Amino acid sequence: MALIVKKFGGSSVATTEKIMNVAKRILSEKQPNDQIVVVVSAMGDTTDNLIELAQGINKDPYQYTREMDMLLTTGEQVSIALLAMAFQTLGQKAVSLTGCLAGMKTNDVHTKGRIQDIQPKRVHEELDKGNIVVVAGFQGVDEKGDPVTLGRGGSDTSAVALAGALKADTCEIFTDVDGVYTADPRVAKGARKMKEITYNEMLEMARLGAGVMQPRSVEMGEYFHIPIHVRSTFTTEPGTIIREDYTMEDKDFVIRGVAHDKDVAKVAVLGIPNTPGIAFEIFSALADAHVDVDMIVQSIRNVETNITDMVFTVSLTDLPTTKEVVDKVADKLKAVAVLVEKDVAKVSIVGAGMLGNPGTAARMFGALSRAGINIDIISTSEISVSCLVRREQMEEAVNAIHDEFFPKKG
Repeated sequence: MALIVKKFGGSSVATTEKIMNVAKRILSEKQPNDQIVVVVSAMGDTTDNLIELAQGINKDPYQYTREMDMLLTTGEQVSIALLAMAFQTLGQKAVSLTGCLAGMKTNDVHTKGRIQDIQPKRVHEELDKGNIVVVAGFQGVDEKGDPVTLGRGGSDTSAVALAGALKADTCEIFTDVDGVYTADPRVAKGARKMKEITYNEMLEMARLGAGVMQPRSVEMGEYFHIPIHVRSTFTTEPGTIIREDYTMEDKDFVIRGVAHDKDVAKVAVLGIPNTPGIAFEIFSALADAHVDVDMIVQSIRNVETNITDMVFTVSLTDLPTTKEVVDKVADKLKAVAVLVEKDVAKVSIVGAGMLGNPGTAARMFGALSRAGINIDIISTSEISVSCLVRREQMEEAVNAIHDEFFPKKG
C-alpha cells in the first residue's frame, strides 16, 4: 500500500474530456490498497480569463488583492468538483476539498501567499473512508479564513507541501512536458531530458525561469525529503526525479541546464549618494511591498562627488509596484532619475559541477560573444551564472549557451 499525491496542471484538465482521461489514468495505475490524493489547477486558461474579467472592472485589479484571491480561487473549485464527479461516474468513491477544507493555512499576503501550516485531518478521514481525495491547488486560507492564493505555479507547492504533511511515499507532478530538460525544448532545439536532478539544482533552475516547477515547491520537497517525479499527463513514460542526490554513477556534466526568463524588467536609480544606508532605503521599501529583487549592481558614477547608480531587476508583474515604491524613495534621496527597461531577458546556466570547473563562466560569455550578444548585467551564485540580455536575442542566447555545454552528438 502506498500513499501517493498526484498533481495535474491546467492543460491536463482543460476540458471535461481531459478530466475524464485523468480520472481513468489514475484508476488504471492505482493498486488495490493505494491511497490517492489528487491536487489540480484551474482548467486551461481559466485563471487568465478570470483576470481578464477583473480587468473589465478595473484595469489594475490587483490593487484589490483580497478580492482577486476571492475571484481566482473559484477556478480550482470548478476543477476539483468535476474531477470528483468523474471518479464517481467511473465507480470510484471520491470527494473534493478546497484548500481551506484540506487544512492549508497561509499568511495573509494576498496573491503571493506562503504556506505556514497544513493540518490535513479531513484528508486523512476521507482517505480512510476509501475516497480518492481531490484537493484544490494554488490556495489556502489565512487566520481570518479569507482565501489566499500562492502565486503562479502555486499548485505545485500545494501538492508537495501536502505530500510532506501526509508523509506520502511520493509526489508526482503531471504536466504537458515529459520531464525536466537541459533547456526549454520549445526554445533550445537540442534540449535533452534528464533522468534525475538534485533539489538544489532544480531550485536554482526554477528560480531562474525554468517554468516546469515553482521554486517553493522544490523547497518543500527538500524540506520534507519527498522525491518529486515530474512526468507527462499524456504518456506513461518515466519523467525526471527530483531528489537529494544522484543515484546514477554517470555524472559527466559541468552544468545541468540552461534557464531563461523573459518576465523581467530592469530598474535603474541614477545619481544617488554613495553613503551607508542607501541600499537599505531602496530594498527595504521593496521588501515591505513584497517585491522580489534580483541581479543587483551598484556602480560609482563620479568618484569625486561620491555619486552612484543602483541597478536591479524585478519581475514584470511586480513592475508597477516597484515603480511606485522606487519613485517615492528616489524623491527622498534626490535621485537624478529612475529608468525602466522592459525589453530584457535573463539567461542562466545551472549546475553543481561548475564548482570544480574553473572557466565555466568564461565559456558562457564566450558563447554569447561568438553569437554577437552583448551582456548588460551579470550575477552569480555557487551553482549558477546569469546574464541579462536584450529580449529579442534571448532565444539565440539560450541556443548558443546550450550548444556550448551540450554539443550535438554525431
